[in-house]
Amino acid sequence: MGSEHTEGSSEELAQHGIVVGVDGSDQSTCALLWAAQEAERRKAPLYVVTAYTVPVFAASSMDAGYATVDDEVIRESAQSVLQESLTHLAGLQVDVHPRIETGDAAGVLLDLSEQAELMVVGSRGRGGFVGRLLGSVSSALPAHAKCPTAVIPVCTGARLGHPELGRKQGRDRDKPALAVEPVVVVGVDGSEQARMASLAAGEEARSRGLALRVICSVAPFNGSLAWVPAPVDREALHADLALQLAAGRDWLQSHYPDVDITVDLVDGPPAEVLIAASATAELLVVGTRGRGGFAGMLMGSTSQGVLHHARGPVLVVPDKADPRLENRSSFGPMVAPAR
Repeated sequence: MGSEHTEGSSEELAQHGIVVGVDGSDQSTCALLWAAQEAERRKAPLYVVTAYTVPVFAASSMDAGYATVDDEVIRESAQSVLQESLTHLAGLQVDVHPRIETGDAAGVLLDLSEQAELMVVGSRGRGGFVGRLLGSVSSALPAHAKCPTAVIPVCTGARLGHPELGRKQGRDRDKPALAVEPVVVVGVDGSEQARMASLAAGEEARSRGLALRVICSVAPFNGSLAWVPAPVDREALHADLALQLAAGRDWLQSHYPDVDITVDLVDGPPAEVLIAASATAELLVVGTRGRGGFAGMLMGSTSQGVLHHARGPVLVVPDKADPRLENRSSFGPMVAPAR
């Protein structure tokens, strides 16, 4: 492993580093292990971050002496969490940079996302001051981070060579781990955000040497699907979506000619379809928002269900400009931009 500094400002963060938040929970351990393997694969530095705040009551209702003691005690606890986390990285060829930050955990990670290549968090945390890194953060961070965010559920422990982590969760204890297929899955709904997620998924598939599966879910029809503004019969709906998915596949293939790309039109509620796909996919990729279906519901109630119940790693791609989006219309039918 590399250097072990526990101080530093966000300005010192390498532009292409991977940042993982830890709080000592099994969830954060899974996130750390996944992030470390990803850093090793990308040959990128890994920033292992924990954050803490001094309780408001200590600073406002006690004298300065007590506040100082509380700060020292909490910081020592954060230091202990950080050092314990680092023991899981023994043997990995990764340039590791431990960091203790003061401030709200979500705010700390969001600041670091300005320069990071990738943020990684577990799907839940243990609570408390240090534990705030996970839980609420894994909900807030994907929606506002400036870089892609990977949310890693604890049940991926078996994939990472640590099956004991997942088995500690009562609800997952009796569920056998499914074989992971060599495929990256991306959920689409015809929105610009979904197309951005598709490009990111194509890059993930290319860099990993995996196939890419593009999925569109046809939920019980309520008129909200991005490219079908008015009620139509089911057969016409499927025909329209199939045309657009085929055109989307051709567009993606033009940007990633060496990736095996397939498209699937699946009946079922988007969250359920996504969660099922995550159980066997190497990686599930989604956008931050859209008009309906997968991406459109990601930052709402459906997204929380996906991020908290996924059976494998989920990569959330932020909305940003990409010149490759400009030639999508030349490959066939697509939804007109929202007015």
